[in-house]
Amino acid sequence: MQQIINFIIRNKNFLLFLLLFGISLLFTIQSHSYHKSKFINSANFLTGGVYNSANNVTGYFNLKTQNELLAAENKRLRKLLLNVNNNADSIFIDSLTFSEDYRFYSANIIKNSYSLNNNVLTINKGINDSIQQDFGVISSKGIVGIIDKTSGNYATVISILNGTSSISAQLKKTNHLGSLIWDGKDSKFTQLIDIPKIAKVKAGDTIITSGQSSIFPKGVPVGTIESFKLDQAENYYEINVRLFNDMTSIEHVYIIENANKEEISNLLGN
Repeated sequence: MQQIINFIIRNKNFLLFLLLFGISLLFTIQSHSYHKSKFINSANFLTGGVYNSANNVTGYFNLKTQNELLAAENKRLRKLLLNVNNNADSIFIDSLTFSEDYRFYSANIIKNSYSLNNNVLTINKGINDSIQQDFGVISSKGIVGIIDKTSGNYATVISILNGTSSISAQLKKTNHLGSLIWDGKDSKFTQLIDIPKIAKVKAGDTIITSGQSSIFPKGVPVGTIESFKLDQAENYYEINVRLFNDMTSIEHVYIIENANKEEISNLLGN
């Protein structure tokens, strides 16, 4: 302890300089949007490289599970090619069922958080791969989140397990619309709110994206109704939704680009 104190005393001028330099740098970044943007992109590049290296190691030990998921998806695709009818309530996503207005890109998650109040994922695709902010992210089983920030080779994704997330979703059977949010309690569940009480709600019914935004097409699976109740005013349902995705073990994802997003945004004045 005495050696540490002596070191600080000997180098107090230099340490004070570093402290003041750090504070001034912080103020500069916060007060200038250009500097802030460059800082975020540089941070994404550095952290993305670290996460990618770590993911390569952990991914090797997770090969069996991922191979089983890929084998299941390949089996489903082979059935489609052989014109075998699938169950209408299948939770596996087929990009061929969506309009040509949507483009799909593949990516891997290299960092995944699911135990925080505002969870963010990192993927190994970025601006160099034509990935932009507000693109949707899904897996073969359902919705994952929305692209937030991008650098050259990486991007961060606001997970559906994020307190700031709000996504338009609906009851598959009745088309009643609501907002998909997360209460921060359990990674297996999200909540669908603002469903009017006139809707026929039943445990086990499927929840899908509504297509009422320029991010996700209609019909992306979300989950099934676990339980529900009326809100305090008894006008709307609060629905607990069991997710199709296991958000703790996702590795392969697909990024959705709406080719008409800019035109829609300009029309709405966004």
